Amino acid sequence: KKFAPWLLYGITGSGKTELYISLIQKVFDSGAQVLFLLPEIALTTQIVLRLRKVFGNELGIYHSKFSDNERVEVWNGVADGRIRLVIGVRSSVFLPFENLGLIIIDEEHDGSYKQDRAPRYQARDTALMLARIHHAKVVLGSGTPSTDSYFHVKEGHFGMVELTERYGGAQLPEIKLANVSAETKQKKIKGSFTSGLIRAITETLEQNKQVILFQNRRGYAPCIECHDCGQTIQCHNCSVSLTYHQFRNALICHYCGYREQIPKACPSCSSNALRTPGPGTEKLEEEIKLYFPDVSVQRMDYDTTRTKSSHEKILNDFSTGKTKILVGTQMVTKGLDFDHVGLVGVFDADRMMYFPDFRSVERAFQLITQVSGRAGRRADQGQVLIQTRNPENPLFQYIIKHQVKPFLETQLEDRMQNNYPPYSRVIEISFRDPDKKLSVEAAEIFAGQSRKAFPAIQILGPGEPGIGKIRNEFIHTILFKIPRNHGNLGEIKMKMLRISELMHTDRRFKKLRIIFDVDPI
Repeated sequence: KKFAPWLLYGITGSGKTELYISLIQKVFDSGAQVLFLLPEIALTTQIVLRLRKVFGNELGIYHSKFSDNERVEVWNGVADGRIRLVIGVRSSVFLPFENLGLIIIDEEHDGSYKQDRAPRYQARDTALMLARIHHAKVVLGSGTPSTDSYFHVKEGHFGMVELTERYGGAQLPEIKLANVSAETKQKKIKGSFTSGLIRAITETLEQNKQVILFQNRRGYAPCIECHDCGQTIQCHNCSVSLTYHQFRNALICHYCGYREQIPKACPSCSSNALRTPGPGTEKLEEEIKLYFPDVSVQRMDYDTTRTKSSHEKILNDFSTGKTKILVGTQMVTKGLDFDHVGLVGVFDADRMMYFPDFRSVERAFQLITQVSGRAGRRADQGQVLIQTRNPENPLFQYIIKHQVKPFLETQLEDRMQNNYPPYSRVIEISFRDPDKKLSVEAAEIFAGQSRKAFPAIQILGPGEPGIGKIRNEFIHTILFKIPRNHGNLGEIKMKMLRISELMHTDRRFKKLRIIFDVDPI
């Protein structure tokens, strides 16, 4: 009665889904509809099986792996009231609900709720607005709440309920660190695996339990590098290195889709000493099959889940015990509930932390904590091994001790000192043009005009982002940091649009694209 949005902070395995079912039943009894949002298609399989047992044919599923006809059927079912519960990904917020009583946003912290192409919207925030229109309640569920949602709780805008123990008395996993640098010097490391991880996998399999290996990078290797000159093979259209995919025997750009065959020699120095540094999921799958040839291994990433039923098959094989080791990207970190996972191995923990983004430490904490939560969800305590080159990093102590709220407090302190969200609103403006000089010039003109129009707003840039060229367009960006209580945000946006319209009257900027991204990920 006091709040419309509630943050349900429940540690992994605490029984959040059972609470969701109880709330849905209450809303059904009142005759209203429910929207259940999930960040990934992979998560729908397990949730749908559980909810269909309870709610039967009144449940509809909505995501991009379904055909247009199937989606139209759900759309019509929602519009005429036949479908009262929709489980879907972010686009489900645009379905034509007539009588919406409850929105559940599971894994509310997840970055997948933000769409990074037009229309650029954050489904979590859109759902809150949708709930306001329908006078509906909202439950934001997470084992690692976002800093933004925790801030709203502290400010008194959201209510909060906590589940601090695992259901049925199950223990949280024991988390250990494996020092990659030390093992490399001692020559104990085997491929991408530390000796401790190999030993832990062996012991887990001997106990007839399963293993999840998490690497947040698909493909065989992030690039092909020349051992002699250090050059990597770049995409022709984007300023990124091509990712090596062994299965397709090709180098592929993950931004524009460009592909080429693997060269026999380095394009820069003609050396034949080409190598693949750092593993992707494909390489980990190959290595683990070499070390454990008699064990069934499957990989779960974007490349292996392209078809509609592929998620379901991989997860079904793992849940029935047919697959003993599951290698995957962040698809395996969220909301999956398996009985017999004894060990989780985490690769490249450092790379997740040092990404040039103010949210990178928060994301690393969420991903590692979430994937750790897949281990030991029943009677026996699970084990997690994190491979790192920097075990002294204070982030790991928060993860090892399962200290979610103390971690969020440090994040809020850091954000306040640097005027980052949630203490400000951020708008990123990108200038994209096939001519690099024009891209820079346009960004400088816009920044100059904006500084005159908004003297009280902090404007950073223009600068070149980490990836300065995509699909043959050069990119320069400006960042606006608007204090949370600074005037009318709608008015600020309208002034920005007027500046961009004036710029487009200049014939030089005929091909220039100006892209506005509010609350960029």
